[in-house]
Amino acid sequence: MVKKALHYMVIGMIFVPLLYGVWLLLRVFLFDFFSIPTYSMYPTLKPRDEVIVNKMLMGARIYKDLHFEKKGIELKSWRTRGIRPIRHNDIVVFNFPHHDWKISFIINNVFCKRVLALPGDTISIVEGFYRNNNYEEVLGLEEEQKKYADLPENESWRKEMQTYPHDEHVKWTPYNWGPMYIPRKGDVIRISPHEAALYGFILEWELGKKVTRDWETGEVRAGGHLLTRHRFKHNYYFMAGDNVMDSDDSRFWGLVPEEYIVGIVYFKFSTK
Repeated sequence: MVKKALHYMVIGMIFVPLLYGVWLLLRVFLFDFFSIPTYSMYPTLKPRDEVIVNKMLMGARIYKDLHFEKKGIELKSWRTRGIRPIRHNDIVVFNFPHHDWKISFIINNVFCKRVLALPGDTISIVEGFYRNNNYEEVLGLEEEQKKYADLPENESWRKEMQTYPHDEHVKWTPYNWGPMYIPRKGDVIRISPHEAALYGFILEWELGKKVTRDWETGEVRAGGHLLTRHRFKHNYYFMAGDNVMDSDDSRFWGLVPEEYIVGIVYFKFSTK
């Protein structure tokens, strides 16, 4: 009896860690689970809904450095070969990239939004409706955008909220925003104070230098040196919530680097 009990204990000691290891590998390379905490994607996703993220579609992100800090780190990773690229209107889970006015990575700080613009697109909001020069179909939920466009007079303040890039020379609102070009890796753009305002976080992240702009002289400097052109080193995406009136998204804090995307939402289910 004792020998049999010991036999089962040994089997358990071997197979439980093995099964746990397999489970972790599946979550790293194939899929992961996330819970929706807010109404930002309502009515598509509701608080406490669970989503399964398919990591195989765009490729799983593998960390090169497992030393994580709560205040944020420089993300070092590579991605396995995927099945397909991200498409317009995909819903994705990503690490929120903006902390303390710079791009940094915090491992458990994740958002879930819809992709409305891909690298190489130009996106804008015209009287409350999203417009993309490379996509003729509806972006997001048109009925939610219509609700926003038809807000009553006593809620007109929602149309006048301050948005990205938070510069007095670029007077964009959630009602009329952009147009903004979404950078694609390898693209070269001319840099004026306007571009420095739109891509300031990105420029500082890619160059590793403080970027300043002078609207009177038209000069932009990086680390004190004149900056007139820049070649982007990463792909970027514009993310937005379906709940247009109550979503903290790219309209307010900017773009998401491709490396920060965990994966594409493949399935959802409600726990209620």
